[in-house]
Amino acid sequence: MSTPRQTLTGATLDVDHSDPAYRAWLKEAVRRVQADANRSADTHLLRFPLPERWGIDLYLKDESTHPTGSLKHRLARSLFLYGLCNGWIRPGRPVIEASSGSTAVSEAYFAKLIGVPFIAVMPRTTSAEKCRLIEFHGGHCHFVDDPRKMYEESARLAVETGGHYMDQFTYAERATDWRGNNNIAESIFRQLELERFPEPAWIVATAGTGGTSATLARYVHYMQYDTRVCVADPENSCFFQGWTTGDPDVACDRGSRIEGIGRPRMEPSFVPGAIDRMMKVPDAASVAAVRALERVIGRKAGGSTGTGLWSALKIIAEMVAEGRRGSVVTLLCDPGDRYLDKYYSDAWLAEQNLDVTPYTAAIESLLSTGVWPDRELPGEPSVQ
Repeated sequence: MSTPRQTLTGATLDVDHSDPAYRAWLKEAVRRVQADANRSADTHLLRFPLPERWGIDLYLKDESTHPTGSLKHRLARSLFLYGLCNGWIRPGRPVIEASSGSTAVSEAYFAKLIGVPFIAVMPRTTSAEKCRLIEFHGGHCHFVDDPRKMYEESARLAVETGGHYMDQFTYAERATDWRGNNNIAESIFRQLELERFPEPAWIVATAGTGGTSATLARYVHYMQYDTRVCVADPENSCFFQGWTTGDPDVACDRGSRIEGIGRPRMEPSFVPGAIDRMMKVPDAASVAAVRALERVIGRKAGGSTGTGLWSALKIIAEMVAEGRRGSVVTLLCDPGDRYLDKYYSDAWLAEQNLDVTPYTAAIESLLSTGVWPDRELPGEPSVQ
């Protein structure tokens, strides 16, 4: 719209917000984040041993080897570059995130790297080790009693402080370059090139923001692979219900016990149409699977790894029963030493009324005989 003076004089309106000092800071901040990626080696693709006669290979993409120890390191780097290049992150102003832990640990690292304050808005039940790691990287933990209030509290703090609410649950899927650029999907397929089944039958992911499953599925479609993508969802999460019913407004009245995944609402970064299959996994099954992982390969991992591994093992049981050969990939999301007081604590299991016994027996039956129990296990839905 023209102003009266412009209309009368024909003057060109010209407002220049160039800020040399800010642009110099921005260039240095982007350089530091990109340099972190340049220093980082790729993460390992570990083999989970299965009987040779099955003709099936199971791999775990070990994201725990990132500098901040989890899958969320990739996401945090992408979110910081996205926020910086959009002009949203500014010198001296805090970055604020709603997170149950691992994303906050990684974002605290990158905030310290570029010299801005960081505030993590998180449930009061978040593990003490994750809180310690956030503070170790210079971040501040801001607790809420109701996990459903994390979003609005983060937005409120951003307004109050003049900072930037990173909002991983909205921007995860758009901040990541899903066509390549060494994203997690491209890395998996490159590492499988010399394996006997280089194109996996299934990749199993879990959903916190939904960004990882969106990246995996989009890359598979873009590269025209036949690989299918399955998303495993824990209890007290809405992704499975929203996906099966097509209702984006589903909600849960409590938070997930499996830290880092499961949400009380359908998050904007979750892309339902891109994925092929979902499973609703009982929390006791997630714990049984992650404990089985330690027995088999000697590595402790977080509960979200167990959720994905349980679903991967169910898929493998189907393949064995049908005589199909091929490979399956799932994720080792973060290390188990962050959860010694939870998933590796029998006292915590008793407090949560979780019985892992039938799920442990199911895994042992599969690995020893190739047969998955034909009876319905406690808490398992009849719909997959």
